[in-house]
Amino acid sequence: QVQLVESGGGLVQAGGSLRLSCAASGRTFSSYRMAWFRQAPGKEREFVAHISRGGLTTYYADSVKGRFTISRDNPKNTVYLQMNSLKPEDTAAYYCAARSGASNYYSSPRMYNYWGQGTQVTVSS
Repeated sequence: QVQLVESGGGLVQAGGSLRLSCAASGRTFSSYRMAWFRQAPGKEREFVAHISRGGLTTYYADSVKGRFTISRDNPKNTVYLQMNSLKPEDTAAYYCAARSGASNYYSSPRMYNYWGQGTQVTVSS
């Protein structure tokens, strides 16, 4: 199993940038597929980005494509989400997630085995 802890959230003006980090426990981090989700008050948890075990394949939600970049540093057991050109609609609690097996439904929250506690991102206009 793996435990995940997010950090890097905060308050930023529209158009600004922020980088989130997700630190994972254990020695088998490289065996997990990783993803970022976000959830705003009163809304469903939505997919943001996914990255393969080796970091060579990534997927993004249409709403963030071209603005956000997911990456990972396996020796440091860390996955990142670089967020540029932030918009007020990006305001949400951001969660990292991990899955130990392959899945065709990478954008579905229920397909991930482990979740972090979340970090709040607030974008002001």
